[in-house]
Amino acid sequence: MPSFPPPGAVTICEINRDLVAADALSDARAKDAYGDVLGMVFAPIPFQPEALLPSREPAAPAADQVEPAETAPAPGLAATISEFFRRMVFPPLDPNLLEEFDTQKVSWNPYKHCLAFVSGKNQVTVQDFEDSDAKEPCILTSDHQTDVKAVEWRPNSGKMIAVACKGGICLWSASYPGNVPFMKPGITSSSSSAFPRGSGGQWILVDVLRGSSAELVRLGTPIRRGLSNISLVRWSPSGDYLLAAKFDGTFHFWETNTWTSEPWSSSNGYVSGANWDPEGRVALLSFSNSTILGSIHFSSKPPSLDAHLLPVELPEISSLIVSRGIEKLAWDASGERLALSFKDGNEMYRGLIAVYDVRRSPLISLSLVGFIRGPGEGAKPLAFAFHSKFKQGPLLSVCWSSGWCCTYPLILRSH
Repeated sequence: MPSFPPPGAVTICEINRDLVAADALSDARAKDAYGDVLGMVFAPIPFQPEALLPSREPAAPAADQVEPAETAPAPGLAATISEFFRRMVFPPLDPNLLEEFDTQKVSWNPYKHCLAFVSGKNQVTVQDFEDSDAKEPCILTSDHQTDVKAVEWRPNSGKMIAVACKGGICLWSASYPGNVPFMKPGITSSSSSAFPRGSGGQWILVDVLRGSSAELVRLGTPIRRGLSNISLVRWSPSGDYLLAAKFDGTFHFWETNTWTSEPWSSSNGYVSGANWDPEGRVALLSFSNSTILGSIHFSSKPPSLDAHLLPVELPEISSLIVSRGIEKLAWDASGERLALSFKDGNEMYRGLIAVYDVRRSPLISLSLVGFIRGPGEGAKPLAFAFHSKFKQGPLLSVCWSSGWCCTYPLILRSH
């Protein structure tokens, strides 16, 4: 029977399909539940939840209340033509629609138990769980870094963090005595954060990548179709395939050998979430207006684009929870656990995260393990992600609307 945390309780971890709950957040309770098994405890981290909450754009003024336009110099012919083609390729979208799409707000270091997440409107928090002296997390802020939308670790180093924000992409690098990163001239960090005492290290803002609406810079092979109005992009683990989903419900699978693609479309809304299995042969997709997932199975080895779309039923979401659709989706790197949040739902299940056991042979099948409840009354999951290299099993981090980022070890007998 699926585990259900009673109202007022908080989830601590999973132990072989049993989701353990407690009365309140407590390092001592976490140590009793899994600390002796893992040799460490993942303490919750406070943050500013307003940064992750959807912000609605104000409605346009009525026709009789339109403010007079400011006088501006007429654009040149080249700028006018550039803007025309930019709007033709990238037509304007409802800003409120953009808020419904999930971005990477939680990211685990690929080589360490080090977590980075968007923790404020203009800041990112970095917590190193391996450092026993790290009582306080590092806070990354800069005058260049405003309205943060996403964060991601550099995959081949683990010592650089990319932060997507209003001004562009801020690149932060770890700096140690004797190993100081190169800093682009003109880039100054209004506030860099030091590592715990004794390490002598700190995070330094080394570069800010900015784009221009008037010009497009192409690097490598130009991709000429299927990449306007992109809402979601996912690489397969091996890099052989690229999934690109659009706002209108269509999506493309690209093979990266010759960069050819196969278009797909959905009648159940846009792709709201997507993840690949560990081998990169199956993609699992959720759709905005459906409680049924889609699993796309590639029948041949890369670069073949021959694939079949099969439905994956989630009967509990529609019958038990009574939800309108899947909101967010995360699949752990081992392929054994799937976490998802859902829209609305009845009062008993509202704000919970559903955890599923995944079987992949020969086809994708799911069984409900139970639900995760966050700290605080009425807490809702704002963002979550799995650690991709945690050897003791799936490790899920969730940013809750109550202002806590909690990490949940999902300990399985197979590990």
